[in-house]
Amino acid sequence: MTTAPPSSPARSAARRTTYREVLAEPRFRLLFLTRVVGITAGSLRITTFSVLVFSGTGSALLSAVAFGAGFLPQLFGSLLLGSLADRLPPRALIVGGFVLEGAVAALLALGRLPTAAGLALVALAALAAPVFNGASARLVAHWLHGDAYVLGRSLNTMASSGAQLFGLGLGGVVVEALGPRQALALGAALNLVCAAAVRLRMPRVPVEREDRGDASAGTVRDSLRGSGALLRDRAVRRLLLAQWLPSAFVTGAEGLVVAYTGTRGFPPGSYAILLACLPVGMLLGDLLVGRLLRPLARERLVVPLVALMGAPLIGFATEPDRLLAAALLLCTGCGFAYGLGLQREFLAVLPPHGQGQAFGLLGSGNMTLQGIGPVCFGAVAAATGTGGAMALAGVGTLLTAVWLLSWRHPGHHGDPALLPPAPSAPAGPGAHP
Repeated sequence: MTTAPPSSPARSAARRTTYREVLAEPRFRLLFLTRVVGITAGSLRITTFSVLVFSGTGSALLSAVAFGAGFLPQLFGSLLLGSLADRLPPRALIVGGFVLEGAVAALLALGRLPTAAGLALVALAALAAPVFNGASARLVAHWLHGDAYVLGRSLNTMASSGAQLFGLGLGGVVVEALGPRQALALGAALNLVCAAAVRLRMPRVPVEREDRGDASAGTVRDSLRGSGALLRDRAVRRLLLAQWLPSAFVTGAEGLVVAYTGTRGFPPGSYAILLACLPVGMLLGDLLVGRLLRPLARERLVVPLVALMGAPLIGFATEPDRLLAAALLLCTGCGFAYGLGLQREFLAVLPPHGQGQAFGLLGSGNMTLQGIGPVCFGAVAAATGTGGAMALAGVGTLLTAVWLLSWRHPGHHGDPALLPPAPSAPAGPGAHP
């Protein structure tokens, strides 16, 4: 058997890349850093707006709606507008996304809008988010190949988790120090800085004619047709569900942590420690799996890692004490590294001229199901108790692992020789400024 030469796609895909090598790519580094700042600003805006709504109306329901308005509309945005991620220049879309987020935060900071108008503005920004996020993910796939692409997606996932945690924490500090309207103004300024950085430092990536879709078709029609084609494709649909379902079940359990600490009589503030265990576990799992394992090993561990997400949650049926509950949630968070083993496979089954819409659909579907999960398991908790409902979420995750095992064959799907060859490298950062 002839050994593949170092330059072959198979050898390139099988080679283990490091996070340092990925961050050495200046175009990705710019995307990564602005993403961190943008998500921090978004979390700051969402929490601060929720505080403003509650202080102005005294309604816990409207405050919760203000918090959720930044997430739930994303699925509709992906279905109705997702094709724009492939039809328009990605740099312009990313800049436009930051400007829109900044404008919404600035208008909310002025304080002259009725609550309904503020909610509509936040929902509008959420509606457009899948288009901007899809364009950004498409550039990652364009600039990074093989294992570098997988670690690039991993870094973006860690950025999302870390920046959301930081933004939520920063929101409380800034609101206390400056007041809610000044906190919103700070978020607006951060978004505008990101927009300027992308516009000035990112090279222009032209949209190929094939990527523009049918110019005669409307955006909504083209988006619905593209989403339908993606969901009808069995391989794409399976891999979307494989990335949606485990996180939906785990988020359902996560939504019960506050109630669990209350029913168990834990000391005040315990819920914050338990809630932090999941994202800390996610960061730890991604770092270990991404840094220490080769690509094929990650792909073989997809099912065991999904099982690792669910099995600890079943332990909540015994109503563990605070220390054991923290350890269980930390282990569950580590299992989220299973996503690293699906990235190359997911990219390989996507149509070449619909990647932006597919990434937007992936992200918006995740957001929507993570919003539905806590509602469903909150209803279950009314009948079973919080510990029992969290355990049922673990059972659902384990059943997802069994379903994955029924159709995934790592030796086949993980074979880098079966994946499409990486495209030729685009021009360097200095091209097309």
